[in-house]
Amino acid sequence: MPPPLPSLQLRRLLLRTFTSSPSATPHQSHSRIISSHPPPPKFPLFPSRLFSSETNADPQTPDPTQIALSFSKELTGTTPEEADPQSISQRLHLSFSHITPNRDLILKTLNLSPAAGRAALGFNDWLDSTPSFSHDDETVSLFVDYFGRRRDFKGMLQIIAKHKSVAGAKTLNSAVDRLVRAGRAKQAVEFFERMEIDYGLKRDRESLTLVVEKLCENKHASFAEKMVKSTVNEIFPDEKICDLLISGWCAAGKLDEATRFAGEMARGGFEIGTVAYNLILDCVCKLCREKYPFKLQSEVEKVLLEMETRGVPRNTETFNVLINNLCKIRRTEEAMELFGRMGEWGVQPDAETFLVLIRSLYQAARIGEGDEMIDKMKSAGYGKALDKKEYYGFLKILCGIERLEHAMSVFKNMKADGCKPGIKTYDLLMGKMCANNQVTRANGLYKEAVRRGVEVSPKEYRVDPRFLKKKSKEVDSNVKKRETLPEKTARKRRRLKQINMSFVKKPHNKMRRRM
Repeated sequence: MPPPLPSLQLRRLLLRTFTSSPSATPHQSHSRIISSHPPPPKFPLFPSRLFSSETNADPQTPDPTQIALSFSKELTGTTPEEADPQSISQRLHLSFSHITPNRDLILKTLNLSPAAGRAALGFNDWLDSTPSFSHDDETVSLFVDYFGRRRDFKGMLQIIAKHKSVAGAKTLNSAVDRLVRAGRAKQAVEFFERMEIDYGLKRDRESLTLVVEKLCENKHASFAEKMVKSTVNEIFPDEKICDLLISGWCAAGKLDEATRFAGEMARGGFEIGTVAYNLILDCVCKLCREKYPFKLQSEVEKVLLEMETRGVPRNTETFNVLINNLCKIRRTEEAMELFGRMGEWGVQPDAETFLVLIRSLYQAARIGEGDEMIDKMKSAGYGKALDKKEYYGFLKILCGIERLEHAMSVFKNMKADGCKPGIKTYDLLMGKMCANNQVTRANGLYKEAVRRGVEVSPKEYRVDPRFLKKKSKEVDSNVKKRETLPEKTARKRRRLKQINMSFVKKPHNKMRRRM
């Protein structure tokens, strides 16, 4: 389709002007301008598409981070008088009407604006008025997390109430998590009681399990148990909820309450399974470690005997609990014996069992056995669990017990297994080498990190005084050295010997010749 007439005339005029020779007469130039079919230019100075009314060039897409920074400056740069959500929304309309928001842009903007406060409500109003954007459960949860981090729970509830039609499981998870972590367990229970009416969130067993789990993780088992018992006519709990309540009492260190609730479970018709007994066993071990370490064996046997009486089988987690607690009090030999007896109960170790034992063996300076345990772990099929994080833990233990050479051999195995060492790993080894006054090896390790593309920044490491070369003190020969007690005793013994020998009659020379 040809361009419009004014644009076409302007294009022809400019092309003729730029292609006309300087020696052309006015008459010739006039005749060229009037001509309806001018000759095409041989060397045009500008491409013809620049003079067309239609362009095929794609506009450059702006960087999302820069857009988020612009939003953040707009939100954080407002004074308290200008923090009205309506005025902020109007300013954002004037400045960012061409932007199409999405989830990533909202997340970056909120993360870059921790000091915006209630100005984020204006940002939310601008999102609501943008035709190309509509809130969902995930985007609402981002605002809930933002206000929860600031402990502005009124703003958080205002956001949920405004978007009750799209709020769902993620919004509920964020809201309950922020309330419980802030120490407002009572407010979290009240939120659950009225969330279906006020905020459009469904009250069912899944939501009850979520709230109970968050409360028990933060040691608020009493509020969780009251909430479960108050809603028992509406939502009957299952074994998972009961196990969560036992875990909450055990996390709070209240073994009596945990056993009481387990008894109520048994009387109510629930079966106390291996999960509940493992939680109680872990609580018993923790309390014994803190108060009565010598009673650990007897108390553990009581719990295991009760499990056998009720017919509850042991599983891998049961042995992991016992091995982990034994290793924490440096009873590595007993942990190894328990590890060897796992097959008697038809239980196989998992990755966690091997990792706990490897760390304990290294801490006990049983380096050879620790290496053998790593080989057993790989042969058992758990080699993938030996990632960069676990290897870093091994290196940290070995450097802490002054086994630098073995730490370097583990570091080589780490690279051989395909794990790429990071900044913390190189920094740990270089710091230990410099502390041992092995600067040359540390420089070699630094060059290796640079070759691998690890951004290790050079630092000043302090050398351990034990590995410093002591300077020999220059002794002045004119100054008389003070004798030590052994030297003084030896000198007196020599002198006494000389005195004693002076009283012995020596033979004459003639007698010597006769003899």
